[in-house]
Amino acid sequence: MGARASRHRHQSPSQSQSSDDSQSHHKPRPKPKPKHHHQPPQPPPRHQPRHHHHPPPQRPPPQHQQQHQQQHHAAAAAEDTGRVLGRPLSDVRATYTFGRELGRGQFGVTYLATHKSTGARYACKSISARKLSRGDDADDVRREVQIMHHLTGHRSIVELKGAHEDRHSVNLVMELCEGGELFDRIIARGHYSESAAAAVCREVVNVVHCCHSMGVMHRDLKPENFLFLNKREDSPLKATDFGLSVFFKPGEQFRDLVGSAYYVAPEVLKRRYGAEADIWSAGVILYILLSGVPPFWAENEDGIFDAVLQGHIDFSSDPWPSISHGAKDLVRRMLRQDPKERLTAAEILNHPWIREDGEAPDKPLDITVISRMKQFRAMNKLKKVALKIVAESLSEEEIVGLKQMFKSLDTDNSGTITLEELRAGLPKLGTKITESEIRQLMEAADVDGNGTIDYVEFISATMHMNRLEKEDHIFKAFEYFDKDHSGYITVDELEEALKKYDMGDEATIKEIIAEVDTDHDGKINYQEFVAMMKNNSPEIVPNRRRLF
Repeated sequence: MGARASRHRHQSPSQSQSSDDSQSHHKPRPKPKPKHHHQPPQPPPRHQPRHHHHPPPQRPPPQHQQQHQQQHHAAAAAEDTGRVLGRPLSDVRATYTFGRELGRGQFGVTYLATHKSTGARYACKSISARKLSRGDDADDVRREVQIMHHLTGHRSIVELKGAHEDRHSVNLVMELCEGGELFDRIIARGHYSESAAAAVCREVVNVVHCCHSMGVMHRDLKPENFLFLNKREDSPLKATDFGLSVFFKPGEQFRDLVGSAYYVAPEVLKRRYGAEADIWSAGVILYILLSGVPPFWAENEDGIFDAVLQGHIDFSSDPWPSISHGAKDLVRRMLRQDPKERLTAAEILNHPWIREDGEAPDKPLDITVISRMKQFRAMNKLKKVALKIVAESLSEEEIVGLKQMFKSLDTDNSGTITLEELRAGLPKLGTKITESEIRQLMEAADVDGNGTIDYVEFISATMHMNRLEKEDHIFKAFEYFDKDHSGYITVDELEEALKKYDMGDEATIKEIIAEVDTDHDGKINYQEFVAMMKNNSPEIVPNRRRLF
Protein backbone atom coordinates (compact mmCIF):
# COMPACT_ATOMS: atom_id res chain seq x y z
CA MET A 1 0.00 0.00 0.00
CA GLY A 2 1.09 3.56 -0.52
CA ALA A 3 2.21 5.23 2.66
CA ARG A 4 0.63 8.30 4.11
CA ALA A 5 1.41 11.52 2.26
CA SER A 6 2.96 14.39 4.14
CA ARG A 7 0.47 17.11 4.78
CA HIS A 8 1.88 20.55 5.46
CA ARG A 9 -0.23 23.67 5.25
CA HIS A 10 1.15 26.88 3.72
CA GLN A 11 4.29 25.20 2.38
CA SER A 12 5.47 24.04 -1.01
CA PRO A 13 3.19 21.30 -2.33
CA SER A 14 6.09 18.98 -3.05
CA GLN A 15 6.47 18.40 0.65
CA SER A 16 3.18 16.51 0.43
CA GLN A 17 4.65 13.75 -1.72
CA SER A 18 4.51 10.18 -0.47
CA SER A 19 7.70 9.11 1.23
CA ASP A 20 7.51 5.34 0.74
CA ASP A 21 10.95 3.78 0.44
CA SER A 22 9.70 2.00 -2.67
CA GLN A 23 8.66 5.14 -4.48
CA SER A 24 10.06 8.33 -2.97
CA HIS A 25 13.19 8.42 -5.14
CA HIS A 26 11.43 7.79 -8.47
CA LYS A 27 10.07 10.53 -10.67
CA PRO A 28 8.74 10.34 -14.23
CA ARG A 29 11.86 12.31 -15.23
CA PRO A 30 15.02 12.50 -13.10
CA LYS A 31 15.13 15.63 -11.04
CA PRO A 32 18.13 16.91 -9.06
CA LYS A 33 17.57 17.70 -5.45
CA PRO A 34 16.34 21.23 -4.81
CA LYS A 35 19.05 23.61 -3.70
CA HIS A 36 17.08 24.52 -0.60
CA HIS A 37 15.17 22.10 1.57
CA HIS A 38 12.41 23.67 3.61
CA GLN A 39 11.82 21.73 6.77
CA PRO A 40 8.22 21.58 7.93
CA PRO A 41 7.62 23.64 11.04
CA GLN A 42 7.99 21.55 14.15
CA PRO A 43 5.48 21.72 16.96
CA PRO A 44 6.67 23.85 19.86
CA PRO A 45 8.64 21.83 22.41
CA ARG A 46 6.58 20.53 25.24
CA HIS A 47 7.37 22.02 28.61
CA GLN A 48 8.38 19.40 31.11
CA PRO A 49 6.13 19.57 34.14
CA ARG A 50 7.81 20.42 37.37
CA HIS A 51 7.32 17.97 40.18
CA HIS A 52 5.62 19.32 43.27
CA HIS A 53 5.07 17.47 46.50
CA HIS A 54 1.47 17.66 47.62
CA PRO A 55 -0.15 16.33 50.78
CA PRO A 56 -2.24 13.19 50.16
CA PRO A 57 -5.76 14.02 48.97
CA GLN A 58 -8.40 14.16 51.66
CA ARG A 59 -11.49 11.96 51.38
CA PRO A 60 -14.26 14.10 49.94
CA PRO A 61 -17.09 14.91 52.32
CA PRO A 62 -20.21 12.74 51.88
CA GLN A 63 -22.17 15.40 49.98
CA HIS A 64 -19.43 15.54 47.31
CA GLN A 65 -18.71 11.81 47.17
CA GLN A 66 -21.19 11.07 44.36
CA GLN A 67 -19.86 14.00 42.30
CA HIS A 68 -16.30 12.78 42.91
CA GLN A 69 -17.21 9.27 41.70
CA GLN A 70 -18.91 10.68 38.60
CA GLN A 71 -15.78 12.69 37.78
CA HIS A 72 -13.66 9.56 38.30
CA HIS A 73 -15.86 7.51 35.95
CA ALA A 74 -15.82 10.31 33.35
CA ALA A 75 -12.01 10.47 33.55
CA ALA A 76 -11.77 6.68 33.19
CA ALA A 77 -14.08 6.77 30.15
CA ALA A 78 -11.99 9.56 28.62
CA GLU A 79 -8.84 7.45 29.12
CA ASP A 80 -10.47 4.61 27.13
CA THR A 81 -11.44 6.90 24.23
CA GLY A 82 -9.01 7.52 21.38
CA ARG A 83 -8.05 11.16 20.89
CA VAL A 84 -7.96 10.86 17.07
CA LEU A 85 -11.06 8.83 16.19
CA GLY A 86 -12.95 9.77 19.37
CA ARG A 87 -14.24 6.28 20.00
CA PRO A 88 -13.34 3.42 22.41
CA LEU A 89 -9.79 2.13 22.05
CA SER A 90 -9.49 -1.26 20.34
CA ASP A 91 -6.54 -3.60 19.76
CA VAL A 92 -6.25 -4.35 16.03
CA ARG A 93 -3.76 -7.16 16.80
CA ALA A 94 -6.44 -9.07 18.66
CA THR A 95 -8.21 -9.61 15.33
CA TYR A 96 -5.36 -9.49 12.80
CA THR A 97 -1.88 -11.01 12.62
CA PHE A 98 0.64 -8.52 11.24
CA GLY A 99 3.08 -9.73 8.57
CA ARG A 100 5.64 -8.12 6.31
CA GLU A 101 5.97 -4.40 5.76
CA LEU A 102 4.31 -3.19 2.54
CA GLY A 103 5.25 0.49 2.62
CA ARG A 104 6.56 3.25 4.83
CA GLY A 105 5.77 6.95 5.01
CA GLN A 106 6.25 10.00 7.19
CA PHE A 107 3.40 9.13 9.55
CA GLY A 108 3.58 5.36 9.74
CA VAL A 109 3.98 1.94 8.18
CA THR A 110 1.67 -0.28 6.11
CA TYR A 111 1.73 -3.99 6.95
CA LEU A 112 0.21 -7.14 5.53
CA ALA A 113 -2.55 -8.10 8.01
CA THR A 114 -4.26 -11.50 8.12
CA HIS A 115 -7.64 -11.92 9.79
CA LYS A 116 -7.15 -14.54 12.52
CA SER A 117 -10.49 -16.31 12.10
CA THR A 118 -11.07 -16.12 8.33
CA GLY A 119 -7.52 -16.05 6.96
CA ALA A 120 -8.47 -13.13 4.70
CA ARG A 121 -5.55 -10.83 3.89
CA TYR A 122 -5.65 -7.04 4.08
CA ALA A 123 -3.31 -4.07 4.22
CA CYS A 124 -3.15 -2.24 7.54
CA LYS A 125 -1.85 1.33 7.58
CA SER A 126 -0.53 1.91 11.09
CA ILE A 127 -0.21 5.64 11.80
CA SER A 128 1.87 6.56 14.83
CA ALA A 129 -0.16 8.64 17.31
CA ARG A 130 3.10 10.22 18.53
CA LYS A 131 3.67 11.73 15.09
CA LEU A 132 0.19 13.28 15.00
CA SER A 133 1.29 15.98 17.39
CA ARG A 134 -0.18 18.88 15.40
CA GLY A 135 -3.92 19.37 15.58
CA ASP A 136 -4.42 19.40 11.81
CA ASP A 137 -2.56 16.07 11.45
CA ALA A 138 -5.09 14.33 13.72
CA ASP A 139 -7.91 16.11 11.86
CA ASP A 140 -6.53 14.78 8.55
CA VAL A 141 -6.56 11.17 9.78
CA ARG A 142 -10.08 11.55 11.17
CA ARG A 143 -11.29 13.05 7.91
CA GLU A 144 -9.51 10.36 5.88
CA VAL A 145 -11.50 7.68 7.74
CA GLN A 146 -14.76 9.61 7.26
CA ILE A 147 -14.12 10.06 3.52
CA MET A 148 -13.21 6.40 2.97
CA HIS A 149 -16.44 5.37 4.71
CA HIS A 150 -18.31 7.87 2.53
CA LEU A 151 -16.82 6.52 -0.72
CA THR A 152 -17.20 2.85 0.23
CA GLY A 153 -18.28 0.42 -2.47
CA HIS A 154 -16.79 2.12 -5.54
CA ARG A 155 -14.94 -0.47 -7.63
CA SER A 156 -12.00 1.88 -8.29
CA ILE A 157 -11.42 3.01 -4.70
CA VAL A 158 -9.57 0.96 -2.09
CA GLU A 159 -12.12 -0.31 0.42
CA LEU A 160 -11.73 0.59 4.11
CA LYS A 161 -12.60 -2.51 6.15
CA GLY A 162 -12.26 -0.92 9.57
CA ALA A 163 -10.46 1.68 11.69
CA HIS A 164 -8.97 0.94 15.12
CA GLU A 165 -7.17 3.16 17.59
CA ASP A 166 -5.01 2.09 20.53
CA ARG A 167 -2.77 4.18 22.77
CA HIS A 168 0.10 4.13 20.26
CA SER A 169 -1.42 4.22 16.79
CA VAL A 170 -4.41 4.56 14.50
CA ASN A 171 -4.78 1.48 12.29
CA LEU A 172 -6.71 1.54 9.00
CA VAL A 173 -7.50 -1.96 7.71
CA MET A 174 -8.00 -1.83 3.94
CA GLU A 175 -8.43 -3.96 0.87
CA LEU A 176 -5.09 -5.50 -0.12
CA CYS A 177 -3.71 -4.44 -3.52
CA GLU A 178 -0.78 -6.64 -4.54
CA GLY A 179 -0.17 -5.42 -8.09
CA GLY A 180 2.01 -2.42 -7.21
CA GLU A 181 1.64 1.25 -8.07
CA LEU A 182 0.58 2.73 -11.40
CA PHE A 183 3.78 4.80 -11.05
CA ASP A 184 5.96 1.67 -11.18
CA ARG A 185 4.20 0.33 -14.28
CA ILE A 186 4.77 3.65 -16.06
CA ILE A 187 8.48 3.49 -15.15
CA ALA A 188 8.68 -0.13 -16.39
CA ARG A 189 6.91 0.64 -19.68
CA GLY A 190 8.38 4.05 -20.45
CA HIS A 191 4.96 5.11 -21.67
CA TYR A 192 1.65 3.52 -22.61
CA SER A 193 0.03 2.93 -26.00
CA GLU A 194 -2.87 5.30 -26.67
CA SER A 195 -5.50 2.60 -26.11
CA ALA A 196 -3.84 1.46 -22.85
CA ALA A 197 -3.45 5.10 -21.72
CA ALA A 198 -7.14 5.75 -22.48
CA ALA A 199 -8.17 2.70 -20.40
CA VAL A 200 -6.07 3.83 -17.39
CA CYS A 201 -7.22 7.44 -17.76
CA ARG A 202 -10.84 6.26 -17.75
CA GLU A 203 -10.24 4.56 -14.40
CA VAL A 204 -8.54 7.66 -12.96
CA VAL A 205 -11.30 10.00 -14.15
CA ASN A 206 -14.00 7.58 -12.95
CA VAL A 207 -12.52 7.98 -9.47
CA VAL A 208 -12.56 11.78 -9.84
CA HIS A 209 -16.17 11.62 -11.06
CA CYS A 210 -17.20 9.45 -8.10
CA CYS A 211 -15.42 11.72 -5.61
CA HIS A 212 -16.83 14.97 -7.03
CA SER A 213 -20.37 13.61 -7.30
CA MET A 214 -20.09 12.59 -3.63
CA GLY A 215 -18.81 16.03 -2.58
CA VAL A 216 -15.16 14.99 -2.11
CA MET A 217 -12.03 16.59 -3.59
CA HIS A 218 -8.97 14.26 -3.55
CA ARG A 219 -6.27 16.98 -3.76
CA ASP A 220 -3.35 14.57 -4.22
CA LEU A 221 -3.98 12.64 -7.42
CA LYS A 222 -0.75 11.14 -8.77
CA PRO A 223 0.33 7.74 -10.14
CA GLU A 224 1.79 6.74 -6.74
CA ASN A 225 -1.72 6.91 -5.27
CA PHE A 226 -3.22 4.38 -7.70
CA LEU A 227 -2.62 0.69 -6.95
CA PHE A 228 -3.30 -2.41 -9.04
CA LEU A 229 -5.38 -5.07 -7.30
CA ASN A 230 -3.16 -7.85 -8.68
CA LYS A 231 -0.16 -8.33 -10.96
CA ARG A 232 -2.16 -9.24 -14.08
CA GLU A 233 -1.97 -6.91 -17.08
CA ASP A 234 -5.75 -6.34 -16.93
CA SER A 235 -5.83 -5.80 -13.16
CA PRO A 236 -8.36 -3.33 -11.76
CA LEU A 237 -6.84 -0.02 -10.67
CA LYS A 238 -7.71 1.41 -7.24
CA ALA A 239 -7.29 4.91 -5.81
CA THR A 240 -5.80 5.19 -2.35
CA ASP A 241 -4.52 7.69 0.22
CA PHE A 242 -7.30 10.15 0.95
CA GLY A 243 -5.25 11.85 3.68
CA LEU A 244 -5.36 15.25 1.94
CA SER A 245 -8.95 14.92 0.70
CA VAL A 246 -11.73 17.23 1.86
CA PHE A 247 -15.49 17.51 1.65
CA PHE A 248 -16.63 20.42 -0.51
CA LYS A 249 -19.79 22.14 -1.67
CA PRO A 250 -20.31 23.30 -5.28
CA GLY A 251 -18.55 26.64 -5.77
CA GLU A 252 -16.58 26.39 -2.50
CA GLN A 253 -13.02 27.77 -2.68
CA PHE A 254 -10.00 26.52 -0.72
CA ARG A 255 -6.78 28.34 0.16
CA ASP A 256 -4.47 25.82 1.85
CA LEU A 257 -1.48 24.76 -0.21
CA VAL A 258 -1.42 20.97 -0.55
CA GLY A 259 -0.58 18.39 -3.20
CA SER A 260 2.52 17.18 -5.02
CA ALA A 261 4.83 19.36 -7.12
CA TYR A 262 4.45 17.83 -10.60
CA TYR A 263 0.67 17.46 -10.30
CA VAL A 264 -0.37 20.66 -8.51
CA ALA A 265 -2.76 22.98 -10.37
CA PRO A 266 -1.87 26.66 -10.96
CA GLU A 267 -4.87 27.89 -8.95
CA VAL A 268 -3.66 25.85 -5.94
CA LEU A 269 -0.35 27.76 -6.10
CA LYS A 270 -2.44 30.95 -6.19
CA ARG A 271 -4.33 29.71 -3.09
CA ARG A 272 -7.80 29.97 -4.54
CA TYR A 273 -9.14 26.72 -5.95
CA GLY A 274 -11.99 24.23 -6.14
CA ALA A 275 -12.58 20.68 -7.34
CA GLU A 276 -11.28 21.55 -10.85
CA ALA A 277 -7.75 21.15 -9.40
CA ASP A 278 -8.29 17.36 -9.45
CA ILE A 279 -8.97 17.53 -13.21
CA TRP A 280 -5.62 19.27 -13.74
CA SER A 281 -3.82 16.52 -11.78
CA ALA A 282 -5.59 13.85 -13.84
CA GLY A 283 -4.49 15.70 -17.00
CA VAL A 284 -0.88 15.60 -15.84
CA ILE A 285 -1.22 11.83 -15.24
CA LEU A 286 -2.58 11.39 -18.79
CA TYR A 287 0.33 13.39 -20.26
CA ILE A 288 2.78 11.14 -18.36
CA LEU A 289 0.97 7.96 -19.48
CA LEU A 290 1.32 9.02 -23.12
CA SER A 291 4.87 10.40 -23.05
CA GLY A 292 6.61 9.01 -19.95
CA VAL A 293 7.58 12.49 -18.70
CA PRO A 294 5.69 15.23 -16.80
CA PRO A 295 4.46 18.28 -18.73
CA PHE A 296 5.87 20.74 -16.17
CA TRP A 297 9.33 20.15 -14.77
CA ALA A 298 12.52 21.93 -13.82
CA GLU A 299 15.65 21.39 -11.77
CA ASN A 300 14.07 22.58 -8.53
CA GLU A 301 10.64 23.04 -7.02
CA ASP A 302 10.41 26.77 -7.71
CA GLY A 303 11.15 26.06 -11.35
CA ILE A 304 8.40 23.42 -11.47
CA PHE A 305 5.90 25.88 -9.97
CA ASP A 306 6.92 28.58 -12.48
CA ALA A 307 6.38 26.11 -15.32
CA VAL A 308 2.94 25.18 -13.92
CA LEU A 309 1.94 28.85 -13.71
CA GLN A 310 3.15 29.54 -17.26
CA GLY A 311 1.23 26.52 -18.51
CA HIS A 312 3.23 25.85 -21.69
CA ILE A 313 2.61 22.23 -22.80
CA ASP A 314 5.24 20.60 -25.03
CA PHE A 315 3.60 18.70 -27.90
CA SER A 316 6.65 18.89 -30.21
CA SER A 317 9.10 16.48 -28.53
CA ASP A 318 8.89 12.73 -29.13
CA PRO A 319 6.57 10.86 -28.95
CA TRP A 320 4.00 13.67 -29.37
CA PRO A 321 4.25 14.13 -33.18
CA SER A 322 3.01 10.53 -33.57
CA ILE A 323 0.23 10.84 -30.96
CA SER A 324 -3.31 11.38 -32.24
CA HIS A 325 -5.05 14.75 -32.39
CA GLY A 326 -7.80 13.42 -30.09
CA ALA A 327 -5.35 12.55 -27.29
CA LYS A 328 -3.67 15.96 -27.50
CA ASP A 329 -7.06 17.70 -27.57
CA LEU A 330 -8.11 15.97 -24.34
CA VAL A 331 -4.80 16.79 -22.60
CA ARG A 332 -5.15 20.47 -23.60
CA ARG A 333 -8.74 20.66 -22.32
CA MET A 334 -7.81 19.06 -18.98
CA LEU A 335 -4.82 21.42 -18.55
CA ARG A 336 -6.55 24.74 -19.20
CA GLN A 337 -5.06 27.48 -17.01
CA ASP A 338 -8.55 28.81 -16.25
CA PRO A 339 -10.30 26.20 -14.08
CA LYS A 340 -13.70 27.25 -15.47
CA GLU A 341 -12.58 26.28 -18.98
CA ARG A 342 -11.47 22.79 -17.94
CA LEU A 343 -13.64 19.79 -18.76
CA THR A 344 -15.58 18.20 -15.90
CA ALA A 345 -15.05 14.50 -15.10
CA ALA A 346 -18.35 13.66 -16.85
CA GLU A 347 -17.30 15.60 -19.97
CA ILE A 348 -13.92 13.84 -20.05
CA LEU A 349 -15.61 10.42 -19.93
CA ASN A 350 -17.69 11.47 -22.94
CA HIS A 351 -14.71 12.77 -24.94
CA PRO A 352 -14.38 10.88 -28.27
CA TRP A 353 -10.78 9.80 -27.59
CA ILE A 354 -11.42 8.27 -24.18
CA ARG A 355 -14.80 6.63 -24.81
CA GLU A 356 -14.62 2.86 -24.66
CA ASP A 357 -14.72 1.37 -28.19
CA GLY A 358 -15.01 4.92 -29.50
CA GLU A 359 -18.74 5.15 -28.87
CA ALA A 360 -20.58 7.35 -26.39
CA PRO A 361 -22.30 5.34 -23.64
CA ASP A 362 -26.06 5.21 -24.14
CA LYS A 363 -26.95 5.61 -20.49
CA PRO A 364 -26.09 8.64 -18.36
CA LEU A 365 -23.17 8.34 -15.97
CA ASP A 366 -23.94 6.59 -12.70
CA ILE A 367 -24.16 9.09 -9.85
CA THR A 368 -23.74 7.08 -6.66
CA VAL A 369 -26.27 8.92 -4.52
CA ILE A 370 -28.94 8.94 -7.24
CA SER A 371 -28.45 5.24 -8.03
CA ARG A 372 -28.79 4.40 -4.32
CA MET A 373 -31.99 6.44 -4.11
CA LYS A 374 -33.36 4.52 -7.12
CA GLN A 375 -32.46 1.26 -5.41
CA PHE A 376 -34.23 2.46 -2.26
CA ARG A 377 -37.30 3.33 -4.32
CA ALA A 378 -37.64 -0.31 -5.41
CA MET A 379 -37.62 -1.69 -1.85
CA ASN A 380 -40.72 -2.84 -0.01
CA LYS A 381 -42.04 -0.63 2.76
CA LEU A 382 -40.89 -2.89 5.61
CA LYS A 383 -37.31 -2.65 4.35
CA LYS A 384 -37.55 1.14 4.01
CA VAL A 385 -38.64 1.52 7.64
CA ALA A 386 -35.99 -1.02 8.73
CA LEU A 387 -33.30 0.99 6.93
CA LYS A 388 -34.50 4.10 8.77
CA ILE A 389 -33.83 2.26 12.06
CA VAL A 390 -30.38 1.22 10.79
CA ALA A 391 -29.64 4.80 9.71
CA GLU A 392 -30.42 6.08 13.20
CA SER A 393 -27.85 3.71 14.71
CA LEU A 394 -24.93 4.49 12.38
CA SER A 395 -21.90 6.26 13.80
CA GLU A 396 -21.12 9.87 12.87
CA GLU A 397 -17.90 8.62 11.26
CA GLU A 398 -19.85 6.42 8.81
CA ILE A 399 -22.30 9.09 7.66
CA VAL A 400 -20.47 12.41 7.96
CA GLY A 401 -20.08 12.58 4.16
CA LEU A 402 -23.80 12.05 3.56
CA LYS A 403 -24.47 14.65 6.26
CA GLN A 404 -22.41 17.15 4.23
CA MET A 405 -24.39 16.27 1.09
CA PHE A 406 -27.68 16.71 2.95
CA LYS A 407 -26.57 20.18 4.11
CA SER A 408 -25.56 21.08 0.56
CA LEU A 409 -29.03 20.13 -0.75
CA ASP A 410 -30.85 21.75 2.18
CA THR A 411 -30.10 25.28 0.98
CA ASP A 412 -32.43 27.07 3.40
CA ASN A 413 -31.03 25.13 6.42
CA SER A 414 -34.51 24.05 7.47
CA GLY A 415 -33.45 20.50 8.33
CA THR A 416 -35.51 19.08 5.48
CA ILE A 417 -35.10 18.82 1.69
CA THR A 418 -38.04 20.00 -0.41
CA LEU A 419 -38.87 18.97 -3.97
CA GLU A 420 -37.55 22.35 -5.18
CA GLU A 421 -34.24 21.87 -3.35
CA LEU A 422 -33.90 18.34 -4.77
CA ARG A 423 -34.68 19.68 -8.26
CA ALA A 424 -31.99 22.37 -7.89
CA GLY A 425 -29.38 20.19 -6.15
CA LEU A 426 -29.33 16.82 -7.94
CA PRO A 427 -28.15 18.16 -11.34
CA LYS A 428 -25.14 19.72 -9.56
CA LEU A 429 -23.91 16.20 -8.80
CA GLY A 430 -22.98 15.94 -12.47
CA THR A 431 -25.72 14.12 -14.38
CA LYS A 432 -28.92 14.88 -16.23
CA ILE A 433 -32.06 13.75 -14.43
CA THR A 434 -35.65 14.12 -15.59
CA GLU A 435 -38.43 15.85 -13.66
CA SER A 436 -40.35 12.57 -13.34
CA GLU A 437 -37.24 10.83 -11.90
CA ILE A 438 -36.79 13.65 -9.37
CA ARG A 439 -40.42 13.31 -8.27
CA GLN A 440 -40.09 9.52 -8.02
CA LEU A 441 -36.95 9.81 -5.88
CA MET A 442 -38.65 12.40 -3.67
CA GLU A 443 -41.65 10.15 -3.15
CA ALA A 444 -39.44 7.12 -2.44
CA ALA A 445 -37.15 8.81 0.11
CA ASP A 446 -40.02 10.60 1.90
CA VAL A 447 -40.87 7.56 4.05
CA ASP A 448 -43.33 9.37 6.35
CA GLY A 449 -45.09 11.01 3.40
CA ASN A 450 -45.00 14.59 4.74
CA GLY A 451 -43.76 16.07 1.45
CA THR A 452 -40.12 16.64 2.49
CA ILE A 453 -37.05 14.48 3.11
CA ASP A 454 -35.69 14.77 6.63
CA TYR A 455 -32.10 13.98 7.63
CA VAL A 456 -32.69 10.35 8.70
CA GLU A 457 -34.77 9.66 5.58
CA PHE A 458 -31.94 10.99 3.41
CA ILE A 459 -29.34 8.79 5.16
CA SER A 460 -31.68 5.77 4.87
CA ALA A 461 -32.07 6.26 1.13
CA THR A 462 -28.43 7.04 0.31
CA MET A 463 -26.26 4.98 2.68
CA HIS A 464 -24.22 2.17 1.19
CA MET A 465 -25.74 -1.27 1.62
CA ASN A 466 -22.57 -2.68 3.18
CA ARG A 467 -23.83 -1.15 6.44
CA LEU A 468 -26.09 -4.23 6.50
CA GLU A 469 -23.06 -6.49 6.78
CA LYS A 470 -23.00 -5.59 10.47
CA GLU A 471 -25.38 -8.13 11.99
CA ASP A 472 -26.13 -5.92 15.00
CA HIS A 473 -27.61 -3.25 12.70
CA ILE A 474 -30.07 -5.75 11.22
CA PHE A 475 -30.88 -7.25 14.64
CA LYS A 476 -31.63 -3.81 16.06
CA ALA A 477 -34.06 -3.17 13.18
CA PHE A 478 -35.73 -6.58 13.73
CA GLU A 479 -36.19 -5.83 17.43
CA TYR A 480 -37.92 -2.55 16.52
CA PHE A 481 -40.71 -4.55 14.86
CA ASP A 482 -40.68 -7.59 17.19
CA LYS A 483 -42.18 -5.72 20.15
CA ASP A 484 -42.90 -8.82 22.29
CA HIS A 485 -39.44 -10.34 21.60
CA SER A 486 -41.02 -13.58 20.40
CA GLY A 487 -38.50 -14.00 17.57
CA TYR A 488 -41.21 -13.26 14.98
CA ILE A 489 -42.77 -10.18 13.43
CA THR A 490 -46.49 -10.80 13.39
CA VAL A 491 -49.08 -9.17 11.13
CA ASP A 492 -50.26 -7.02 14.06
CA GLU A 493 -46.71 -5.87 14.87
CA LEU A 494 -46.09 -5.08 11.22
CA GLU A 495 -49.31 -3.09 10.99
CA GLU A 496 -48.55 -1.17 14.20
CA ALA A 497 -45.03 -0.20 13.04
CA LEU A 498 -46.00 0.77 9.49
CA LYS A 499 -49.02 2.82 10.55
CA LYS A 500 -46.62 5.33 12.10
CA TYR A 501 -45.51 6.04 8.52
CA ASP A 502 -49.02 5.91 7.01
CA MET A 503 -48.26 2.65 5.23
CA GLY A 504 -50.02 0.04 7.38
CA ASP A 505 -52.88 -0.70 4.99
CA GLU A 506 -54.02 -4.28 4.52
CA ALA A 507 -52.83 -4.54 0.90
CA THR A 508 -49.29 -3.39 1.80
CA ILE A 509 -49.02 -5.85 4.68
CA LYS A 510 -50.26 -8.75 2.54
CA GLU A 511 -47.72 -7.82 -0.12
CA ILE A 512 -44.85 -7.75 2.41
CA ILE A 513 -45.85 -11.06 4.01
CA ALA A 514 -46.15 -12.71 0.59
CA GLU A 515 -42.65 -11.47 -0.36
CA VAL A 516 -40.77 -12.08 2.90
CA ASP A 517 -42.53 -15.00 4.63
CA THR A 518 -40.84 -17.80 2.70
CA ASP A 519 -41.98 -20.64 5.00
CA HIS A 520 -45.63 -19.42 4.72
CA ASP A 521 -46.43 -19.50 8.45
CA GLY A 522 -48.03 -16.03 8.36
CA LYS A 523 -45.21 -14.25 10.22
CA ILE A 524 -41.62 -13.15 9.61
CA ASN A 525 -38.79 -14.84 11.53
CA TYR A 526 -35.30 -13.41 11.91
CA GLN A 527 -33.75 -15.48 9.10
CA GLU A 528 -36.46 -14.29 6.69
CA PHE A 529 -35.92 -10.70 7.83
CA VAL A 530 -32.13 -10.95 7.26
CA ALA A 531 -32.70 -12.46 3.80
CA MET A 532 -35.03 -9.57 2.90
CA MET A 533 -32.56 -6.94 4.12
CA LYS A 534 -29.66 -8.44 2.15
CA ASN A 535 -31.70 -9.28 -0.95
CA ASN A 536 -31.47 -7.00 -4.00
CA SER A 537 -28.41 -5.30 -2.53
CA PRO A 538 -25.83 -5.76 -5.27
CA GLU A 539 -23.49 -3.34 -3.51
CA ILE A 540 -22.96 -5.87 -0.72
CA VAL A 541 -21.46 -8.54 -2.94
CA PRO A 542 -18.09 -6.89 -3.77
CA ASN A 543 -17.52 -6.16 -0.09
CA ARG A 544 -17.71 -9.85 0.76
CA ARG A 545 -14.87 -10.64 -1.60
CA ARG A 546 -11.94 -12.30 0.16
CA LEU A 547 -8.47 -11.66 -1.24
CA PHE A 548 -5.98 -14.48 -0.68
